[in-house]
Formats: sequence, structure tokens, C-alpha cells
Amino acid sequence: MNSFTKLFTIEKINARRATRGFFHALWHLRSLIGMLLIVFFVLSVLMFYFGAPVDSSTHVPSSFGETLYFCGVTALTIGYGDVVATTGIGRILSVVLGLHGVLVTGLTTAAAVFAVQRTVGDAH
Repeated sequence: MNSFTKLFTIEKINARRATRGFFHALWHLRSLIGMLLIVFFVLSVLMFYFGAPVDSSTHVPSSFGETLYFCGVTALTIGYGDVVATTGIGRILSVVLGLHGVLVTGLTTAAAVFAVQRTVGDAH
């Protein structure tokens, strides 16, 4: 089988093994994931105190819970726009949170791909 036809072959994947492999990969990355979680909370606290996030419809300052929500939405690169940062530091922190979210998403995706590739590789 040449590489072109191999590209279009369908492999059966054992979902239970792939899921187990995914969590196993995350377990090995636990210190990095923990550090990234701490960085997220530090950025959220900095956003609360220096970013001056407000509700965009009422312009009322956001609570810490709403700030965590805003930081989560920003890190996931969703950006609903219902809470916004109003200072220059807040906007810079928003960009840093977005980049942080891309890093976490890439790490999680890499762990999932690793688990699936390993599951398919073990089947052969």
C-alpha cells in the first residue's frame, strides 16, 4: 500500500483505550498543566485588580467571578464581548490570556492525538 492510499484508509479505534491513553498522557503532563493553571489564576487576579473589567451593557465593574468567566472565555478564544477590559494593562492581559489559552488547547490536543496514534499503533 503506497502512502497516498494509506492516507485514506479508515482505522478502527478502541475508544476506551484511546481515552485511557489520553488521561495517561495528561497524567504525565500534570506538573506542566498545574503550572499553566496557576498562571491562569494569577492572570485572572491581575485582570481583576488592574484590568478594570466591566459589563459592556451596564458599565458596572465586574465581580471576581465575572472576571474569572471573562478570563476563561478569553483563554478559550471565544470572546463573547459581554465583559470587557477597560485599561491598557487589561487589554494586554487579555492578549496574554488568549495566547495562554492557545498553548493549553494545543497541549490538550497534542495529548489526544498522541493517545489516538498510540492506540492505532498498538493495534497493528
